[in-house]
Amino acid sequence: MSNNVITGDGSQTLFCESVGEHYHSTKDGAFSEALYKHVLPAWNYRIEGRKEITVLDICFGLGYNTFALIWYLSRQKYCGHLRVVSPEHDRALLSSLIDFSFPDEFCEFAPIIKAVAENCRYESSDLLIEIFTVDARSWLAQFAGPVDIVFHDPFSHVRNPQLWTREYFAQLKRVGASDLLLTTYSTATAVRMGLFENGFHVYENRPEALVRSATLASLAPLPLAEIDMQLKQQRNPAAASLRDS
Repeated sequence: MSNNVITGDGSQTLFCESVGEHYHSTKDGAFSEALYKHVLPAWNYRIEGRKEITVLDICFGLGYNTFALIWYLSRQKYCGHLRVVSPEHDRALLSSLIDFSFPDEFCEFAPIIKAVAENCRYESSDLLIEIFTVDARSWLAQFAGPVDIVFHDPFSHVRNPQLWTREYFAQLKRVGASDLLLTTYSTATAVRMGLFENGFHVYENRPEALVRSATLASLAPLPLAEIDMQLKQQRNPAAASLRDS
C-alpha cells in the first residue's frame, strides 16, 4: 500500500497495490464520493424520519462511508439509533486508520476512529459499529440480518468480481429488509443486471455536485425514474449479469 493520494476534492485515499486500484475515485474525491453516492441517497430515501437504521457497509476499507454518514447525521441532528456492520478482511488497514489523514469533517469523531482502529468496534447509546475481519462472502453466508441499507463499495467488478455477481446480490437480498436500499458507485450494465435479476428496482443516482453518476437499487419503488432494464436486454441481448460460475 502506497502513501496517501490526494483526490479531486482534496481528501485523501490510498492505492491498494495487491488489487491495483485506489480505494476511492481520485477524480470525484474520497469524501465527495462517500457523501453523494452513498450518504445522501441513504438519508433521502431511508433514514430520514426513522428511529432505528442498520447499514451494511461493504467493504469498510478506510471507513469513509461510515464516518461520512455519522458526520451527516450529526449535522441533521438525527436522534435515532444507527448500527453499522461491515466485513473487512484487511486488519492491518483498519489498524492504520488511527494515523490516516482524514478530512477535517471527521476530526470530532477521532474517538470513534480510534476505537474502530484498535477494537473493530465502537458503541454508544445511539451508535454501534461492528467490523468483522473476514471475507465478505463467507461472512454474509452466516449473517442473519436484517439490514435497511447497503453501502456497496468494494473494489471494481473487474478486480473483485465475486462481490458483484447475481448470486452475491441474492445474498444481500436475503439479509435485507423488505425495502432494502443499496447504493453503489458502479454504473456497469452487468452490475445493474445482477440487481435487476434479484428483484431490485434500479435507478441512476445523479448527484448535484461535480461527481459522476452512480447507481441506486431498492426492493421497494422509489419516487425516481426507473431504468428500464428489460428494454436494455431487448436492445442488447448480450447484456448479462456476472455469475459465480
